Amino acid sequence: MQFYHPIMSTAKKSYNFQKIIAATGVLLLIIKFGAWYLTHSVAILTDALESIVNVTSGFIGLYSLYISAKPRDSSHPYGHGKVEFISAAIEGTLISVAGLLIINAAVDNFIHPGAVGQLDYGILLVSMTAAINWFVGSLAVRNGKRNGSLALIASGRHLQSDTWSTIGIIAGLALLALTGLTWLDSAVALIFAGVILVTGYKILRSSLSGIMDEADTELLEKIVALLQSSRRENWIDLHNLRIIKYGNVLHLDCHLTVPWYLTVRESQKEINKLQRLIRKSFGESVELFVHTDACLNFSCSICKKADCTVRQADFEHTVALTVQNISRDCMHKIGDQQ
Repeated sequence: MQFYHPIMSTAKKSYNFQKIIAATGVLLLIIKFGAWYLTHSVAILTDALESIVNVTSGFIGLYSLYISAKPRDSSHPYGHGKVEFISAAIEGTLISVAGLLIINAAVDNFIHPGAVGQLDYGILLVSMTAAINWFVGSLAVRNGKRNGSLALIASGRHLQSDTWSTIGIIAGLALLALTGLTWLDSAVALIFAGVILVTGYKILRSSLSGIMDEADTELLEKIVALLQSSRRENWIDLHNLRIIKYGNVLHLDCHLTVPWYLTVRESQKEINKLQRLIRKSFGESVELFVHTDACLNFSCSICKKADCTVRQADFEHTVALTVQNISRDCMHKIGDQQ
């Protein structure tokens, strides 16, 4: 059995970057409300309302990453990484609520239209926030993927979606300035309220999948492809592979079938090779639990070990590793899916 303690520096890096996101959210909130004060535009008001969500989400994400970076203890033997899924769920809910509030404000403005003024200053200020949002959001997504942090990815995607909605609002305000059609203000707000709702749904869906330990098919396919392409002679079979994600830490366990006559030390060497292979491709924050099984008589026909002196049957073919058969809780044999 092999056990690897993950290095928690990646969680700390995510936490430090989330500080930047929280501070940026406060700055943009002030700028957007200043733009709304100058213009009295409902479209800009909806953008400012979403910024309240950005600030709230930023600090929720900051707290969740602080908790996630804490070392495991007796009460949390797998660490505290699951809090990131809860944080992302809260953020997705807040984004969805913001979208509904924007729809309400836009419909009300259709019914009771108001005058819009100083659009030039408003467009300039809102354009500044769009550029800042996109830059910080892109960095957050990149760092979140590198560190395996769902909370950081959720924050980054939220900022990016905010950028697109802001760009749409800028286009609508520019058209309003050219045509004088006041209903465009509400129309633009309604369109991008829909974009915001879709973003909130996607974040909620991803976070709930993590909370429920839903299988990550894409990740499984990558790991299985790596194991298949780098398979060693003594790795007769791999089965019962499972992956659980806790924040930036991957918990992976599986059964590895090796020749029955290997010593404990020799079996451990095979486990170490498997561990190095996984960590090289998926980073340091991997906990690997490997149970070794001794091969049985029916394993000979799928074992290509050339120098085996105790072979009971001729080698026929290996059973190719796939997501379907590597997840099975039994050793493979001839007749299983290739």
